[in-house]
Amino acid sequence: MNYRFASLIAAFLALGAGARSAVVASPVPHAVLEILVDGAPQPHYAHDGRWYVEARKGREYAIRLRNPYAVRVAVALSVDGLNTIDARETTAQGARKWVLGPHEAVTISGWQTSQSEARRFEFTTEARSYGQALGETANLGVISAVFFKERTSAVMSERSNDHARLGAQAPQPSAPVEQEAASAAGGDKMTRDEYAATGMGRRTDHAVTQVWLDLEDTPVQAVNVRYEFRPQLVRLGILPAASPADPLQRRERARGFEPGFSPEPPRLR
Repeated sequence: MNYRFASLIAAFLALGAGARSAVVASPVPHAVLEILVDGAPQPHYAHDGRWYVEARKGREYAIRLRNPYAVRVAVALSVDGLNTIDARETTAQGARKWVLGPHEAVTISGWQTSQSEARRFEFTTEARSYGQALGETANLGVISAVFFKERTSAVMSERSNDHARLGAQAPQPSAPVEQEAASAAGGDKMTRDEYAATGMGRRTDHAVTQVWLDLEDTPVQAVNVRYEFRPQLVRLGILPAASPADPLQRRERARGFEPGFSPEPPRLR
């Protein structure tokens, strides 16, 4: 089994947990947070002061975090308002966090369900979402990451004898479990009225350990990304509506003979 090494560490906020401070928003989310489908980053769209990505219905996805700083950071990461480590709704200051080394990038592929396993993030409908199953639906459709720097004078004290660097299974290409959302021009009314949320996909190996960190009271930046199915992005004016195909215009473009020879279809070769 191939493993990608990264410090995917579920950390507790050791000191300064009670501090309240303003969050500095990030103007470029993909510099520190990317949404991956089949390993490929999805485009970010700016609209009315927010950032959006297209949800691909029935597809698994992952979240890549990047630490742009020369010190360790702890990142409070939530999907649909639920902490990706323990599914609790808390403040960013009080949340359990992912720890990244200086200038490190890690990929979080799912909800952490134990010390050794996770369940993959999956774009689905509100009715089939993890939030709906837990009765927590106030923040469906948003991914948030809040970054806290480690105090430079702090010394990490591990809660166990495990090393900080652990192996995490590299994300595998996901297989659709539902047909992707139809385009705004061709989808039926039910598809147009569906809204995106995140469900629990397949189990995957994802070992973590817990450490204590002394973090700065003030977060250095926060990223919020909204995700919706394509029909909703069209309704919001973020993506253009697909032009319906006109069969008559296609036939009018026909010109008869073309140069060359008769090609052989691959299945007949």
